[in-house]
Amino acid sequence: MTRKDSRRFIDKHPQGTQVSPELRQAVLDHITDHHITCEAAHRIAMELKNFPRQIGVAIDLQEARIRGCQLGLFGHGPMHKKILPAEQVAPQLKAAIEDSLVDGRLSCAQAWRIADAAGLPRMTVAEACEKLKIKINKCQLGAF
Repeated sequence: MTRKDSRRFIDKHPQGTQVSPELRQAVLDHITDHHITCEAAHRIAMELKNFPRQIGVAIDLQEARIRGCQLGLFGHGPMHKKILPAEQVAPQLKAAIEDSLVDGRLSCAQAWRIADAAGLPRMTVAEACEKLKIKINKCQLGAF
């Protein structure tokens, strides 16, 4: 779920949305200057055995921003993106990406799975998608 007209992240969620005190505190412990990294958010999800989406809700409720997307798509300073289109895409990677598309897009979680299965950095999959003009959607944390 993404923000529409509001400038507040909390407005992405139904009024009264709450998370457990433990989850709230874990997120607060990792927020610096109203930001939390994608990596820290996913680490919290693993440690608390929670879905990343729920961590994203907790982040939104604190009006914090996620930075340092592990796919390089956002939160990397003034340039925002950290990735550029790959010069070439290996046929096996291209096939794995194309086989995983839903409505012409690749989900964030699927991009991670492809990278992990191939032993590649996650940004390599994102760079391949940039080259192939494939959009990545459904951020696991709900950022996009």
